[in-house]
Amino acid sequence: MAANFWTSTHHKQLLEPDEVDVVQPADKEKGITVEDFKLIKMHMATYIWKLSPQVKVRQRVVATAITYMRRVYTRKSMSEYDPRLVAPTCLYLASKAEESTVQAKLLVFYSKKLYSDERYRFDIKDILEMEMKILEALNYYLVVFHPYRSLAQLLQDAGMNDMTQFTWGLVNDTYKMDLILVHPPHLIALACIYIASVYKDKDTTAWFEELCVDMNVVKNISMEILDFYENHRTITDERISAAFNKLDLKT
Repeated sequence: MAANFWTSTHHKQLLEPDEVDVVQPADKEKGITVEDFKLIKMHMATYIWKLSPQVKVRQRVVATAITYMRRVYTRKSMSEYDPRLVAPTCLYLASKAEESTVQAKLLVFYSKKLYSDERYRFDIKDILEMEMKILEALNYYLVVFHPYRSLAQLLQDAGMNDMTQFTWGLVNDTYKMDLILVHPPHLIALACIYIASVYKDKDTTAWFEELCVDMNVVKNISMEILDFYENHRTITDERISAAFNKLDLKT
């Protein structure tokens, strides 16, 4: 992995907010809305999280896999790239990129164990074939920087090590959104620290001023995270199933 975010392909590939939730024409034909699109991506991120303890991979591998999945759908349709196959394949690819390789047969086994639905059942051959398609969709750019490293350093600098668990949980939840495709990871980490400081009633104004960062950006990211929590309450299994039913329509 590249040592410096600012010279990395991750930095060069950052997108504008309006570029990440674009429903591809093939999906639009099936009636997939932006809301459906977000729900399916969130569900597949959760699927990757569920698979990870079964195949014993580090959190970084999971975060990289989810980032790959989200990058794929900025370029390819869900109709062509079935999310139920893309999710485990991204975990397989991320495990190799992060030098923590998982055998494809384990992903096949645990996918079947997690979901009885036939539509989640794939063979090793399917994962290996999809891996090549995903590599092409990603233009072979596999470098991903995550907020976790910045978070640990920033918390120490702010004298807020007691907030580690709380802020770490916030960072985990940011992968249920597309923030990693839009913002530098250190700004996501700072937004999580900002939320924690407000929630725990800790005055960090002077510390943030010393950092010389654009607080408008930090606060906007914070609001996105809080809005997600607010909207998350209204998400039901029925809504997710309805989105997948549209995706399974034959056009």
